Amino acid sequence: MVRRPAVAGQFYPADKDELERKIEECFKHGLGPGTIPTEEGNERSIKGLVCPHAGYVYSGPVAAHSYKALVEDGLPDTVIILGPNHHGMGAGVAVADEPYSTPLGTMEIDEELATALAGDVIKIDDVAHRNEHSLEVQIPFLQYFSNSLKIVPICCTKQDLRTSKKIGEKIKKAAEGKDVVVIASTDFSHYVLKKNAEKKDKMAIDQILKNDPDGLYDIIQKEHISMCGYGPVAAMMIGSGGEKGELLKYATSGDVVNQREVVGYGALSLK
Repeated sequence: MVRRPAVAGQFYPADKDELERKIEECFKHGLGPGTIPTEEGNERSIKGLVCPHAGYVYSGPVAAHSYKALVEDGLPDTVIILGPNHHGMGAGVAVADEPYSTPLGTMEIDEELATALAGDVIKIDDVAHRNEHSLEVQIPFLQYFSNSLKIVPICCTKQDLRTSKKIGEKIKKAAEGKDVVVIASTDFSHYVLKKNAEKKDKMAIDQILKNDPDGLYDIIQKEHISMCGYGPVAAMMIGSGGEKGELLKYATSGDVVNQREVVGYGALSLK
């Protein structure tokens, strides 16, 4: 069985050629990094990334900053992708064992790593992934640069700190000695005034840059920040082993179109 794309034609183009052109536009966009990586690096210092997951027209240019950094640093053998479950279907924390297909082809699951992660809070469950976009929209960016790396997609309805720490610890243990990067898929503030989004999102981003999961939860609760993937981000911070954070790009949907209430997008790396 293969997990078929749920949001092709909505969040990104359903046609292969159009999708490739759209990804290229994201890199060359005024909010994007400006250039498309032409050579893969070999430093392999990036351990974790934060990427947004809205439609490419809105968040694609910001996401491109994370993928440019990843390619220039060197692609890993496997990418673990953590994202929130917006639909509430399936297990509370679900790892997929079905390959993900997009218009650019099929990306295989690292079955050994997925099996090692399954157990306790993480269940093997493809139902949770069926309609979820937060993981799917990351796949074409990876496929554009490689058709050989594998993925381990993990979809999270449960985002409490205790669960996120358990996920992070399981990732840290299972990925030890392996060539892995952990991507956390999240958007930041949702449908608030642009000035408020920028102010509050900076507070959350500062905690990520300090690699402080507890601080992230504290500031989200204190400031009522409507960040949808705080659990995946916390799990990434713990599981990736990264220590030094860098903000690659922050923007909002209001920087793309004229909006009174916006959604915030951030691209960050942990090394």
